[in-house]
Amino acid sequence: MATYHIETYGCSSNRGESREIERALRDGGHRPADGPEDADVAILNTCTVVEKTERNMLRRAEELEETTADLVVTGCMALAQGDAFREAGVDAEILHWDEVPTYALNGECPTTTPDAEPVLDGVVGLLPIARGCMSNCSYCITKFATGRVDSPPVEENVEKARALVHAGAKEIRVTGQDTGVYGWDDGERKLPELLDRICDIDGEFRVRLGMANPGGIHGIHEELADVFAENEELYDFIHAPVQSGSDDVLEEMRRQHRVDKFREVVATFDDRLDHWTLSTDFIVGFPTETDADHELSMDLLAEVRPEKINVTRFSKRPGTDAAEMKGLGGTVKKERSKAMSELKMEVVGEAYESMVGERYEVLVVEEGTGDSVKCRDNAYRQIIVQNATERGVDVGDFLTVEVTGHNTVYAFGDPVEKREPVEGDDPAESTASSA
Repeated sequence: MATYHIETYGCSSNRGESREIERALRDGGHRPADGPEDADVAILNTCTVVEKTERNMLRRAEELEETTADLVVTGCMALAQGDAFREAGVDAEILHWDEVPTYALNGECPTTTPDAEPVLDGVVGLLPIARGCMSNCSYCITKFATGRVDSPPVEENVEKARALVHAGAKEIRVTGQDTGVYGWDDGERKLPELLDRICDIDGEFRVRLGMANPGGIHGIHEELADVFAENEELYDFIHAPVQSGSDDVLEEMRRQHRVDKFREVVATFDDRLDHWTLSTDFIVGFPTETDADHELSMDLLAEVRPEKINVTRFSKRPGTDAAEMKGLGGTVKKERSKAMSELKMEVVGEAYESMVGERYEVLVVEEGTGDSVKCRDNAYRQIIVQNATERGVDVGDFLTVEVTGHNTVYAFGDPVEKREPVEGDDPAESTASSA
């Protein structure tokens, strides 16, 4: 697990985003550092209200770069004027705020506490289905905290999901270190059955499957794709972190898959679903990664064209085998990260550009900045609706929106129809806890 330092400037929206980042980092097993000099990663949440503020942000970014191992810049200035940091020579990752926690996890699995229970946060229900994983990745420290996978029975998880729906959940997020290996500790592959049964719960809601490593889901990918095709409650979304396009690097990482297995998973979902979102991760600058290995990763990204991509520069975690390897220089990692991040923005921007002018059914999942709300379409792509109050749009609504534009990593949409709740969908009392 890593240590982090967060600094926030500007309005209450920025402060709210920083709280969300910190909550996600803590949930992922990270802990706050005493200061930037002690942090594995420093996060600068920026403001850009006036020119003087911009100068202050640049100066602070330069200071943080000198005192911390890894710097992430997010917030208004990062999104509106990200090039200013690059032009100033600041070595930092420029990210949208909701990409920050995944980046800080450094390719590791999220950490679930032993007593993790379902949590209802607004209309989003978090459902941890298991703890631990079946992997032994050479760079990951999380495995020391979580151990091997421990899967509760399907019926137990279904009942927890039902309680969340009855408590008012409109979106259930199925989470775990590696959801694809759910049930492996009992010698079974139970994920398709679990998702099928959750989707059979009475009510109107959506289900998002959390991270599933390609090695875990490859053995069930055809059955899993059929479950997605048969259940409209499931977002057509898979987060399968490939980490590298080079089999040699994957072997050194001790990943349980090779590139062809990843490709087979992608091809199967392409065949079964009209449109779906592939989310994947790449670790750039692993100690044994050559220029040729990096090019293989670039080629794979360009080939499969995921609509959500997390690019992470490798950093050593104490006690892991990869920490003992002779690392690559910071300049090499920076150049490779920049090249892949630029390709990422091209690929993701192209995907969101293709949405402009089209209409989509969406669920409003949470409030955004200002008077906006965040929505998800059936493929879990993010669409922002602005001026929500005057448009009568609330969290938990199901809408039809027309996409009017995009900001590379999310789209903007205008409501054209608001669907009334289906009769009988009123939430009932439940034992699900509230955040």
